[in-house]
Amino acid sequence: MAYQPRTRAPRDFRRRGEMPRQEKAKAKATGKKHRSSRSYISEEKHVPTSEEVVDRTLNSLRIVGNQRFALPPFYVHLDRWLANLGNVLSEFESSPNISVDDQFVKERSQILSNVRLRLEETRRKEVSRDEAIKNLSDNRVLLERIEEEHTARMKEIEGRKDREINRLSRHVDGLREELDRIAQMKTGIFRVSKKAREQKEAEATQRLNLAQRDLRLAVQHFATEQERLRDEYERTKQLVIKQIRDLGKEIGNQEFDRSLEDRRAACESLANAVNALLQRKNQEVAEKEKEDDL
Repeated sequence: MAYQPRTRAPRDFRRRGEMPRQEKAKAKATGKKHRSSRSYISEEKHVPTSEEVVDRTLNSLRIVGNQRFALPPFYVHLDRWLANLGNVLSEFESSPNISVDDQFVKERSQILSNVRLRLEETRRKEVSRDEAIKNLSDNRVLLERIEEEHTARMKEIEGRKDREINRLSRHVDGLREELDRIAQMKTGIFRVSKKAREQKEAEATQRLNLAQRDLRLAVQHFATEQERLRDEYERTKQLVIKQIRDLGKEIGNQEFDRSLEDRRAACESLANAVNALLQRKNQEVAEKEKEDDL
């Protein structure tokens, strides 16, 4: 059977008592407007129940408690995090259907006080980490300077040693040559007497021995100076290296956000306090209803 379109009524047809179409449309629009206004007012007047407020608060505490800070320094985010936590609690306590008691206020205050202390300790540690990073950089620069200064001082000592040893060696060589000339002197009636030659030879030998002694002492002196410089260099260098190693460990141990566990624990404690408050209120209502029934 083919689809039959509905037969339209005549334009001037209307039920008994039915208003004209234009008036009807106007009334319909007016009624719709009034219904919309009433609906808006109804929505505007909706106040969340205590259960809804608690659920919203617990969800907010869970989000705030699990918030992670992406990059160091982490302590710069702590004040903002505390402010967000305070906003969650203020919104909860200011709800018309929530009436906090003294126990909740005491628990909330204690939890906030504890987490502030823990976060302040974390802040100090992270500030010390920044100082440790600076000290690490300074100590690395210091180590380079120690290396450079040691090299320069060793070269300076080596230069003085070479000049002094060369001078004393030339002096020793000159005395040996003088001793050889004396030993080659001939003695006789018209020449140097044997006694005089022996005297000269003895004096030249004494001067040679003294010069050789000075040469040995000079070599020992410069060797001792160089050894003392090396010992001082090694001692100072090892102290700086140890400082660099310790600072590196300190910095490495603070590469992650140490406040996360404290913040999460505080939010969990606050959530427990909220749930405990709700249980007390429900118990009070149940006891009151029981008394009314009696």
